[in-house]
Parts: sequence; structure tokens; C-alpha cells
Amino acid sequence: MGVYLGNYCYVMIIVLVLGKEVRSQSLKNGYYSSSCPRAESIVRSTVESHFDSDPTISPGLLRLHFHDCFVQGCDGSVLIKGKKAEQAALANGGLRGFEVIDDAKAQLELECPGVVSCADILALAARDAVDLSSGPSWRVPTGRKDGRISLASEASNLPSPFDSVAVQKQKFEAKGLDAHDLVTLLGAHTIGQTDCLFFRYRLYNYTVTGNSDPTISPSFLTQLKTLYPPNGDPSKRVALDIGSPSKFDVSFFKNLRDGNGILESDQRLWSDSETNDVVRKYASTIRGLLGLRFDKEFGQAMVKMSSIEVKTDVDGEVRKVCSKINY
Repeated sequence: MGVYLGNYCYVMIIVLVLGKEVRSQSLKNGYYSSSCPRAESIVRSTVESHFDSDPTISPGLLRLHFHDCFVQGCDGSVLIKGKKAEQAALANGGLRGFEVIDDAKAQLELECPGVVSCADILALAARDAVDLSSGPSWRVPTGRKDGRISLASEASNLPSPFDSVAVQKQKFEAKGLDAHDLVTLLGAHTIGQTDCLFFRYRLYNYTVTGNSDPTISPSFLTQLKTLYPPNGDPSKRVALDIGSPSKFDVSFFKNLRDGNGILESDQRLWSDSETNDVVRKYASTIRGLLGLRFDKEFGQAMVKMSSIEVKTDVDGEVRKVCSKINY
């Protein structure tokens, strides 16, 4: 869920962020039940309207929420426009779904002005996007406030498709997320696409040897080389889940088990003993258990992730327009 996810990774809990305890006391289910009763249904109908015309918006919204939470916490800071804002960071290249959030915000401002934060809209939209893609749904605790700081320079901690498992673990642990959360959240790659640019080196010049990545299955390697020749278009896109690219399911984990992972950072989850246990569990052949297990745990991991460094009334606001702070 770093730069690579394409036209593409809560309850009141305590999360550890950079060694500090952050209590998400402001979050609760039904936060807007009195102040804006139709808030969640407005977000849902907005996402559904955009999804009906372009289903690829789902991974875009999921990625947008993920990238927001990993920089300054889940505070909508990724939505702020500016030459030095988060959107300008290389790691945030290709982010999409802003128009969906803006659309929902405009409707909510008509319904209940100054009540629903952009950060909450992002969290709700990500949930609805997964649900519309045949994935799970979960209750999203709300009450986040929007941050006032957005700096491209702070986006360097976003996970990258070139990260080793050890580096991925470090980046997630810095946000209070463990190895199980890492694998579960990367399951979001069951939908979305990536550019050839981010994996072509695995086909032709892995570790600068001129060879291919030996962890790619031979049949899949042949398939990828046919689709992406050495001098092919680096911007050509491929689904991150070759089994069921538009359906939110466990096919992604089966791909990793079989050596059919597109991104090296994903495929390496199979090679690490700690993350392998989680991948193996989700890729299980026990019918009836694997999908239900992943569905439940993905929702739990999303609730945990969306509680990262949540802003309160003291250090946040409810923006009138998501792309700029209030004045």
C-alpha cells in the first residue's frame, strides 16, 4: 500500500505510536447519531455512486485512507493541497479518490454544516469501498478531527514496494501495528493495480545480476515477461491479484503461497517466518474458514489502523473544505 497501489496497505483502543501511548478517547460508534444522523448513509451513497461508474475507485479510496493515517495520523492531512503538502510527495504519486471525498463533504455541509470531519469521511469511504468490492464491512468508530499540518517531507515513512519485510515491520510498528496487522492490511492488494515500473526489475535485472527473481514461479515469470518485455512501457498496469483482481478476497494470499506475487515487498511476506504464518492461515484450503477469517481480521486491523494519532478538538478542527484548513 505504498506508492505502488494503483487505480488501487475505531473502537476506543490504545495504540502505541513511536513508543508513546495515544488514547483514542474521542472515537466511538455512532458519533454523529445526534449531530448528523445521515452522515454515514450520505458517505455510503456517494461512494456507491462513484463506484457504479468506476469500480477502480475502491482501491484508490482504500489507499488514500492508508496514506493519510501513516503521515500525521488519520487526520485528513493527505487531502490538503499545496506545493509542499503531502500530496506533493513522491510516495503519494497517483493517489486518487479526492473527488469522492469532496463530493461527500459538499453534501454533508449542506446537511449539517461544520459537523463531519474530512478524516472521518475518509475512514467511512474506505470501509464502503471494500464492502462494494465484495469484501467485508465493519463498524467505523468516528469522531476524528482534521489536522492543520500537511508536509511532503513527512511522507518518507510510507511503506514502499521495495522495502524488505524487516523495514515493513519497522514502519508498521512505529504506528502501533504488529506483523499480523501488516499482513492483514496488505491483503488490501487483493484489489488495485500497479505500474510495470515497480516490478520489472524482478523480471530482468534482479539484484543487478541480469537474472530474474527466483521466488517468482516459472510459469508466472513467463507470463509476466510476455506481458512486459524488456523495453516495454513502464507505466503499463497490472492487477496486484491475478486471481480475482476486482473482488476483495483471499486470492492475493494464495498468489504469495504459489510464487505469483507481483510486488517484491508482498512476495517476501511468504519468506519471513513470522509473516508466513499469517499468509499461510489466510491461504488455507479449508473451505468456509479462510474467507471469514480474513474478512473479520481485516476489519479489526482497519479499525486499529484508523485510530493512529487521532486528532481531538484541542489539536484539530472540522474543515469546511477538505483541501484546505479553516481560516
